[in-house]
Parts: sequence; structure tokens; C-alpha cells
Amino acid sequence: MQIGKYRLDKSQIEIVKDESNYILVTAGAGSGKTLTILGKINYLVKEKNIKEEEILCISFTKASAESLKQKLKTELNLIVPTYTFHKLSLEIIKDKNYEIADEYLLEEITNEFYQKDIFTSPHHLKLICNYLNKRNLKSYEDILNHNKKELMALEKLCITFIHLMKCNNYKIEDFLKFIKTIKKTIFYKKYQREKTLLIFILNIYLKYENYLQENKEIDFDDMIIKATKEVKEYGLKKNIKYIIIDEYQDTSLIRFNLINEIIKKTSAKLMVVGDDFQSIYRFTGCDISLFLNFKNYFPNAKIMKLEKTYRNSNELIKIAGKFIMKNKNQIKKQLYSSKHEQKPIIILKYKDIKETFMKVIKELSKYENQTILILGRNNNDIYLLLDKNIKLQNQNKIIIKDYESLKITYMTIHKSKGLESDNVILINLENKITGFPNQLKDEKIIRLVVNRQDKYPYSEERRLFYVALTRTKNKVYLLVPQKNPSIFIEELSTMLN
Repeated sequence: MQIGKYRLDKSQIEIVKDESNYILVTAGAGSGKTLTILGKINYLVKEKNIKEEEILCISFTKASAESLKQKLKTELNLIVPTYTFHKLSLEIIKDKNYEIADEYLLEEITNEFYQKDIFTSPHHLKLICNYLNKRNLKSYEDILNHNKKELMALEKLCITFIHLMKCNNYKIEDFLKFIKTIKKTIFYKKYQREKTLLIFILNIYLKYENYLQENKEIDFDDMIIKATKEVKEYGLKKNIKYIIIDEYQDTSLIRFNLINEIIKKTSAKLMVVGDDFQSIYRFTGCDISLFLNFKNYFPNAKIMKLEKTYRNSNELIKIAGKFIMKNKNQIKKQLYSSKHEQKPIIILKYKDIKETFMKVIKELSKYENQTILILGRNNNDIYLLLDKNIKLQNQNKIIIKDYESLKITYMTIHKSKGLESDNVILINLENKITGFPNQLKDEKIIRLVVNRQDKYPYSEERRLFYVALTRTKNKVYLLVPQKNPSIFIEELSTMLN
């Protein structure tokens, strides 16, 4: 079986031809999951006589959905409906008179609450002063001058809470349950602090929802929730026989509910594809348990695996796989590759990061037409390298004096997911709060709106490190400070020796 210039391997063909009603495909990094999806669709249309319009394809970003749609057209000459969850939801509710809210509306309303609203209420002003452990702050300027970082963190926390609340289908009435839960807190001070937080969050939530209602607007989460209700009450106008979802490890409860409702109404078969090793978006509402416990939701489901990687060397994928599977909650995979690279992971201890970085650049400059991807844990990590000879251009392009012809890009690891490069350089591998792993602790109040958290230390950061290691086709260079190196590097060093 061949798609374009690529032949499907044995595992891919087994998945393509499998007739199970519900299939979960766990796909290792660079294992050809897109090729498998294309093969499945080709098989359904050509061999099972399912019409193109009876297949529903869903991916998580506009870019990935568009890419899949284009590949279907160019490689298979097929026009298959390909959506993001938001685009699908919008199509389902298109007959309703809704406007889509600006994606930054919640941030604007939260900011307005902290800049203006709390000062029109003596009660709220008192609460914010107590929360920040300050007395007699009279204005926003006073608070900002004394507590800028705390205030920004507070705004961010409120936004995250409301977003997670909506993603996990909590409603206004659930605030009473939240209060009951925090009342069980042993320490009175902790209870008062969390109660204050909930009061602020409730005020912002009400203001946000009122704005949406008054302006007949809906946000992206509402869109999915309303589409689910529409399908539940009136069914689906399309005749869908097969649903394929890419990047399923990134799904959320409300997205799952929509798909489940469509399956109930259409009896469609389902194939989901993803990699639990690369689930790194918990704080945007993604729930990895929907992936790990797939058989609980679809009892007769079949779990199939793509374990051969076509991107990484066998040496790299063995180490990366061993690293990620230290967390026993991850699904076990026997990852392998027919590519070989004797020393794919190179740890470089430095006193001067720029000096060490330039040695790597000099080494890589020997190879023609090679791409280099610099990865950091945070947006600002690139400033560890920048100087008069190393410039940042157009947000992510790196220009180095005497090496202008090299194709060098910087991005955070989160943004790099799904991408690949000939070689990768990883920075900010320091054992500190904003290092890697990032050691900022979740505010305890988040527990009210997320499912049970993985107790394994730094579980999501571990998956993020796996993503970083597996972006390379050849080598990954880890730039590590001699003093206070990342605990992940200490662990990795024992595997490399």
C-alpha cells in the first residue's frame, strides 16, 4: 500500500485495514501518523465504498487541519471534510444568530476588573489588600507599584481557572460546590485565601458571561458546548459513517462530549490518533485521562501502536523512550528506528553559554542546507544567547555574524510540537523555578476545575522534555550550566553512560 512516494509499513497497514468500531492509535514521535490517516481514508473510500462526505476528519489547529485537507487533495485526489473542533461546532450551530467573541475578551475583562472594578467596591478593595497582605492601598497605582508581579499572577490565575472551568463543563451553580470543597481545608488562613480567590473569579466570570449574553456573542468553549446540545436535541444533518481525530492526546472533556454525542446519533465508527508521551497542554483544558482510559469510554475499543519512528535515530528514541516511560502512567511503547546516529544526544557543560553555543554553530556550519532549531522552556530564554553578534529577527529567526547563511530558528518547546529539524539545540537547562523542568507550583485552587492530577513528579514537564529531544533528525545538543544543572540532565546522564 502506497500513498504518494511513501509505502506504508506493516503496523500502518494493520491499522488501515482494521474494522473495529473504535480504535485508539498510540503513535510515537515521527512514526508516520499522518500517512496512516491518509491510508485509512483512502481505504475507506476505495475499498469500503464510504463516500468522502461521510468521513469526518478533525485536527486541533487550523494549520494542521488545512495541511491534512491539502494532503488528501494532492496525494489522493479526495475532498474530505476536515475541521478543527471550533470550525465543526460553528457549522453545527450556523443557523443560530451568534457572533464569535474576540479571543482576548476574557483577558480584557479580567484586567478591567483588577484595574477599575475593585476600587469601586470598598469590600473588594479590602479583600485585595488582605490577599496581597498589604494595608491601606488606596488605588490601582499603589497596588501596581508594590505588587506588580503578584497582581499579574493573580490575573493569569483567574483567566486559567475560568478557561479550565468552561473546558471541563462547570457552570455557575458549581461555585457553591467549590465553596463546600474549600471549607474542608484544615487551615483557616488557607480557606480565607481561596474564598477570596473564588469571589474574584466569580465576579469576573459573571461580568464575562453577562457581556457575552448582552452582545449575543459566544466564545470558543461555548461554541463546542452549544454544538453538543444541538446534536443531542436535533441530531446531525450530515450522514457520518467514520470519524478520524488527530492529536487526540490534546482533547478536552467538552470536545469529547461533542464527538460522543455525534457517535450516539450517527453510529459512526471512530479512530483517534495521538501520543500520550506528547500531551503538554493541560492548562488549556486538555485531559490526558481521555486518552489513557480510552477503553473506559469505549469498552470494545482496540488499542493499536505505531512504534517505528522515521525521524529519530534508534539510539535517540531508545533513550527518550526510557526517559518518558519512567512514569508508569504512560502507555508502554517499544519504540525503534532503522536510522542510526552513534551519539545523538550531546550534553555540553558550560561556564559561558555563548561561547559553547558558538562552538556548536561552528560544528554544524560544516553541513550544507541543514536546519537548526534552538528550543527554550520560556519565550525569553533566547536572551541567554543574544548579543551584538547574535540577533533575533522577525520573532524567531536567528542571525549570527559570519554564519548568515545558516537556517536557524528559535521557539519554545510548546510551539515546536509537530515540527522537526536537522539538528536541535536546547537551552535553559538549569535547576531553578523558571528553568527546565519548570518548578512553578500550581495554585491549589486549580484542583477544583481539573481532573485528578498525575502524581508523578514533573509529569507534564517530563513529556515536554521528550518533545524537545524528539524534534531532531540527527543530533540534539543540550547546553547545561556547570553549576546547578537541571535534574533531567542528571537523570539523562546516567542513561548515556
